[in-house]
Amino acid sequence: MAGRGARPGAASVGRVVALMALAGLFCGDRIRSLAASYALHDYALNDCAHDCAATRRWPAVELVSAAVAALVAWRAGPPYVCFAVIAVALAVIDWRTSTLPDAITLPAYPIMMLALLPTGELPRALAGGAALTAVYGLLWFVRPEAMGFGDVKIAGLIGMAAAAMSWQALLAAAFCGQLLGALYALSLLATGRGTRHTQFPFGTFMLLGTLPTLCLAS
Repeated sequence: MAGRGARPGAASVGRVVALMALAGLFCGDRIRSLAASYALHDYALNDCAHDCAATRRWPAVELVSAAVAALVAWRAGPPYVCFAVIAVALAVIDWRTSTLPDAITLPAYPIMMLALLPTGELPRALAGGAALTAVYGLLWFVRPEAMGFGDVKIAGLIGMAAAAMSWQALLAAAFCGQLLGALYALSLLATGRGTRHTQFPFGTFMLLGTLPTLCLAS
């Protein structure tokens, strides 16, 4: 059996992955700036300045963004890199500020539609986005204290990206997000850092649960 490197087009795939990694690296720098700007609204200026100075010493956001973009480009394909970068941006901002800003979430919908056009699965993607939005909307309506409306808004993005792969990927992405959130909540209880009523940025786990689904479902 021929090795992975012997496959036709492997060199082209490598170039695309490298290009997506560079794009992710550039976007990571923008994500850091966005996260810092939103943090200014939630933290005292001196605390934010301390956090920003600490993060500048190590380009973690840039490296994560580059790695995620490259991995998703390799495993799922370039059309899904757009979602991957948006997911990293929203996850970082939500984790730092417990905010999923409309200024990023809402424009992401038309951008995602354009990005997913080459897959030929845009109708299924839109149906999946609508379905997951409806599910999270119902959860928010039943228990608004347990979930922010921002989580409902990003559910549509998650549903679009996962359903473009397959309906099974949509179910897996939804399950992984819930699982990661539940595991984090259990860790807060186990370590005494929270109670059953402690709130945390659940949107971060929704987004992170989608990324491995895209990489493994291809």
